Amino acid sequence: MNSREYFSIDFKDDQLVFIDQTKLPLKEEYITTDSYERIAEAIEKLEIRGAPLIGIAAAYALSLAVKNSAGKNVDEIFQKAFQRMIKTRPTAVNLFFALDEIKKVFNEKKNDTENLYVKLLYKAKEIHRDDAEKCRRIGENGLTIYKKKSKILTHCNTGKLATGGDGTAFNVIKKGFENNLVEFVYADETRPLLQGSRLTAFELERSGIPFSILTDSMAASLMKENEIDFVIVGADRIALNGDTANKIGTYNLAILCSYHNIPFYVAAPDTTIDRTLVSGEGIKIERRSKEEILAINGVKISPDNYEAYSPAFDVTPSHLISGIITEEKVFTFPYNFIK
Repeated sequence: MNSREYFSIDFKDDQLVFIDQTKLPLKEEYITTDSYERIAEAIEKLEIRGAPLIGIAAAYALSLAVKNSAGKNVDEIFQKAFQRMIKTRPTAVNLFFALDEIKKVFNEKKNDTENLYVKLLYKAKEIHRDDAEKCRRIGENGLTIYKKKSKILTHCNTGKLATGGDGTAFNVIKKGFENNLVEFVYADETRPLLQGSRLTAFELERSGIPFSILTDSMAASLMKENEIDFVIVGADRIALNGDTANKIGTYNLAILCSYHNIPFYVAAPDTTIDRTLVSGEGIKIERRSKEEILAINGVKISPDNYEAYSPAFDVTPSHLISGIITEEKVFTFPYNFIK
């Protein structure tokens, strides 16, 4: 592999291969497994992360559970694997979409035990390919939001490391750069797990896009100095009215953009829209361990007896969002995603 090349996930020789994102950017380590339990642990530990990528990994995990069920009750194994994967991360709707798609195929083909694994794997690869295509179209649609060569701020990670393709919000930036529409990118560090400074910075550097890392509390200062033309982020779940759950700190940015009259965009595939939710009030927010606040990369920065508030996401009200970029088009407020 060329030193500049990397991938988030691949399926080779009946095994899942994925980059351990917790080691980036200092070490590029790939893990190979055919164990659905190991994939579930990878999702929980954030070795695999990003709403679309979690769904893709889970789809492959269920397929592998069936592959390894020889001589056992395949229905029992599948249900056990399904329940294990569904408990890994509660907020990203893409996970549940992918699991349900695989379950549909399983229920239709489970009596054909000889070909069941092949059928499930075909569906998992289809989900993977489909997300890559969605990423491409999101990037193309996102070009319409540029009014000039722009300075952009982004939060968390939305590139190849979070999706099955070139990314959502990140791909809007990447396509803009390729069309000479991006002057500079500011990447929030994204506390507490530093996805911005570890992952987005890694991807910006690999793409040759000029950037700087800033702490999450510095965005207002940049906006006051007229250094930001627009903010763009991804999403883990979008309600029918456009309320959007994304990495903690996103809501802060939306409020700052509203105050400074700066456009605030969300980019996500249609699979991120939860059509069972009328508004963001119904979005379940994952709570993470306090150790993620009290330590950095395993090094303690606070005593164990301290408590910490650690939601993984927050919800941005739709009226603060200038546009939601999907593979279909750029939607604008008031949002109505009912089909």
